[in-house]
Amino acid sequence: MPLDDALIPHKTALLAALEADDRARLDAQLPELRSADIAEILQELLEDDDVLRGRALLDCLPLERRASVVGHLHAEEQLVIAEAMGDDVLLAVLEEMGADERTDLFKVLGEDRREALLRRMARQEREDLKRLASYEEGTAGALMTSDYVAIPAGMTVSRAMMRVRQTAPDAETVYQLYVIDPEGRLAGTMSLRQLMVARPGARVDELMIRDVIHTTVDTSQEEVARIVARYDLLAVPVVDEARRLVGIVTHDDAMDVVESEATEDIHKGMSIGQLEDGVGRVPLASLYRKRVTWLVLLVFGNLFSGAGIAYFEDTIAAQVALVFFLPLLIGSGGNAGAQAATLMVRGMATGDVGVKDWGKLLGRELLVAGSLGLTMALAVAPIGVIRAGEAVALVVAVSMIAIVLFGSLLGMCLPFVLDRLGWDPATASAPLVTTLIDASGVLIYFSLATLILSAG
Repeated sequence: MPLDDALIPHKTALLAALEADDRARLDAQLPELRSADIAEILQELLEDDDVLRGRALLDCLPLERRASVVGHLHAEEQLVIAEAMGDDVLLAVLEEMGADERTDLFKVLGEDRREALLRRMARQEREDLKRLASYEEGTAGALMTSDYVAIPAGMTVSRAMMRVRQTAPDAETVYQLYVIDPEGRLAGTMSLRQLMVARPGARVDELMIRDVIHTTVDTSQEEVARIVARYDLLAVPVVDEARRLVGIVTHDDAMDVVESEATEDIHKGMSIGQLEDGVGRVPLASLYRKRVTWLVLLVFGNLFSGAGIAYFEDTIAAQVALVFFLPLLIGSGGNAGAQAATLMVRGMATGDVGVKDWGKLLGRELLVAGSLGLTMALAVAPIGVIRAGEAVALVVAVSMIAIVLFGSLLGMCLPFVLDRLGWDPATASAPLVTTLIDASGVLIYFSLATLILSAG
């Protein structure tokens, strides 16, 4: 992404210091920047294929900060940097990263590099990494970290505090503590505040909450994010099939999922396939492929609109003024349908509505869409009178009500139909809805015109 304006002077100063190999200037500049800011500067260097200076920039950082910067990079940039590092340096960076970030970086490496690194890791660290990397993408297992604070059941508060002090440096978060039984099963949870204010001799079993909100390793990441958001959790524990605690998903990782899923739904909502990376980094050929399929399909969908117009040639010839109002009517129906579809897709994504609510929502949409259609009909009727007389104005007004009503109901119902078919409701996109309403609107408009004008 482009650098913030405030970072541009720092980037200029850093590049000048790198060019001059002036370590003193680099040491003075780098502490002024956060890891995310350094990662952004490094990302721009990599986008310009300046790997050497990118690597030199990382080499100026302490190991802990270097690992933090690499963790902020996208997978593509992580791979470039990893390939520029020797095994010794890469191994040191991996060992310094959090468990979840370490796993993400490990997954982008080639098979041979993975095996070489695994052979050099400590046994416990190696097994933990292999386990985390084995979970299917898009699940809680792939999203979680194993860096958490676990306290054995039966432990006193004073001993539990000692355990927290011992494990806190490597933990992702220490504000929520998890109590496990001798078999490693999740027995309860408690906050660090509860532990700090409790009597030193009290046992954690007396303080912990036993009814723990948790998820399983194969739960979808979208569901995990919903749980975190719904219950306002700092982290949600993840258990295996035996209810053994195997990791936690933190609030920041859950919010990353929310952002990713929202972006994916927005892309689907405009008939764009899922992008492997950001729009500024995805290859042009891939960007073309992700957009062309639906556009070509919708072109053929629009042929039905042309066929409808051809079918009513006699009606159009008798009253040419009808053509003037055609774009206005089908555009209004398409807009109303896109609005309704967007509301339903977003409501289903957030869990606000479900298939069980379809009947109630249909009644509400009938009232709202009817009111919208009537309002828009009253707005365009005077234009119809001025442009072509009262008969055409009546056709336009009635057609406006019918098309807006039909478009809104189609836009509302389509996400539920797609969900029933097992497809993503986000596929009920604005282009798809508007294409369907364009063809239907032509038929509705000219059928009503034929009926009303012939009756008059």
